[in-house]
Amino acid sequence: MAKLCVNIDHVATVRQARRTVEPDPVAAAVLAELGGASGITIHLREDRRHIQNRDLEILRQVVRTKLNLEMAGTQEMLKMALLVKPDMCTLVPERREELTTEGGLDVAMYKDQLQKYISLLGEADIKTSLFIDPDLDQVRAAHFVGAPCVEIHTGSYAEARTEREQAEQLTRISNAVRTAAKLGMQVNAGHGLNYRNVSAVAALPSVDELNIGHSVVSRAVLVGMEAAVREMSQLIRHASQQPAER
Repeated sequence: MAKLCVNIDHVATVRQARRTVEPDPVAAAVLAELGGASGITIHLREDRRHIQNRDLEILRQVVRTKLNLEMAGTQEMLKMALLVKPDMCTLVPERREELTTEGGLDVAMYKDQLQKYISLLGEADIKTSLFIDPDLDQVRAAHFVGAPCVEIHTGSYAEARTEREQAEQLTRISNAVRTAAKLGMQVNAGHGLNYRNVSAVAALPSVDELNIGHSVVSRAVLVGMEAAVREMSQLIRHASQQPAER
């Protein structure tokens, strides 16, 4: 059954809007775990627009499930990861101008660098995941560089405007998930998933974890973090127990 990892970046986004101390993403992580989250995900960006170094350091001490650090493939972030030692590092592309991560890594283009990072993180007992588009060439490239895990980018599926387009994107995701699983990699998925569209992805065989942030945090503003996480977890649990359509 797919597990829910909650991305708490946007709790920090609200805090940084006023450069104050609240809301506290560490408190949000604790409440998310109480609500049933199987992991906590954060993205420490180069520009520190939301999560800060101190957040990462404290979360490493507080999180009792799993701490997944999303990060760009830079020397600065590698040093931070090796110092703090999260349970997993998910390597993602990053541009200062983007509002949020816009797409997956081009694994083939950066294969030498990625192989080095996967090796160094692995030596520190940190599992590495590569955030990639639902493209079979990228899946095979991730396997070639030795990635133990991939996270399939679900943004195009989440942004689809018609049922036909959504079905096409879901098929791409399904094919990528199936191929990655056959190659022996753990398969996660995320980006843009919400309470309305998560079920179809959660129902796909071999999806191990779903990383969901903005939608859960948005819901938490209205009903509280524990309740928001429970609602999403129930949707994922129910979908995972149903026969997959694809």
